[in-house]
Amino acid sequence: MASITSISRIAVKFLQLPQTGFLAPCLQNVAAQQQVRHRRTKHWDPKWKRLRKEKFVKMEIPNLNEDVKTMSQDEIKSRMKERGLLPPRPWLERPFHISCTGGVFEPYIPPEGDGKMSAVSKEGAKQKFEQLEKKTKSMMAIRKIRSYDDDFEPPEFAGYAQDIYIDTHNTLAAKNKYKLREIVTERAYPELIHNVSDKTIHWKFLKSLEPPRVVHARCTDVISKDNIFAQVTVRFHSQQILAIYDRFGRLMHGSETIAKDCLEYVVFEKHVSNEYGVWRLHEKIIPDWMPPKSPAYITYRVDDEPPKAMEEKREEAGKEVTKADEVQGEKVATTA
Repeated sequence: MASITSISRIAVKFLQLPQTGFLAPCLQNVAAQQQVRHRRTKHWDPKWKRLRKEKFVKMEIPNLNEDVKTMSQDEIKSRMKERGLLPPRPWLERPFHISCTGGVFEPYIPPEGDGKMSAVSKEGAKQKFEQLEKKTKSMMAIRKIRSYDDDFEPPEFAGYAQDIYIDTHNTLAAKNKYKLREIVTERAYPELIHNVSDKTIHWKFLKSLEPPRVVHARCTDVISKDNIFAQVTVRFHSQQILAIYDRFGRLMHGSETIAKDCLEYVVFEKHVSNEYGVWRLHEKIIPDWMPPKSPAYITYRVDDEPPKAMEEKREEAGKEVTKADEVQGEKVATTA
């Protein structure tokens, strides 16, 4: 019995090997009819066997070798309809970045006389009431700023704002445009550098007559409620020296020896909702009651005697006029 089983195994192996000769086709047909299974050909985990025998859906695979550039619009539309795709929409939106506001929202109106009117008078009492109303709104805005910046304190910020103010004027006098863009907003930059290219500016900060203080604070949202900008107005009362020269070295404004007292209200802005936002100079508020600045010294050259060339041109023009009058008179005489 053992010899029969060994002979059958040898015969099966013999049928599995490729044979040559006239008996090979017959033997191969016999081997194809019977199933041959070995231990090494059976999968060890037949868990998907039941699913493999189920029905399957043939998917149409797109032809990736098609060149879209050579296809017409009708062919492209038909291909997209077959696959259930929508035509591409043109991108009409433009990304933009808002780094600062376009002006001062709820600007601070400095009280006439710098708010030093007597509270007993009618105007003084009205000023005090308006200041109290504005102060409550400023406190609400400061609380809003502190929700984003925990270290914000108005007295400390006033000193920091004075450093920005001095740095801005020194940078403007040095005409360092690259550094100026970092410490002023995009709105204030063109106003600062306007008509400065051919001028020489000498500016010096001498001292503060009064410590700077925060007088106004406001917050607003742009586009969305989470995109918040903050503006803080700081009052500066200082002593400065300013002298401006034109391109020929002539003094246009101010003096390098005479110091003047300056009372200014400067607005600083910050994008508080931005994690990397910084305080920058935004605008300067000039009240209506403040006296105007002294105009520039304008000089002209007045000659007592006109140049000879102009006299010769005038004489030639007079001769041409007289000749024209003579010709016109002759024509009138001939017609008469």
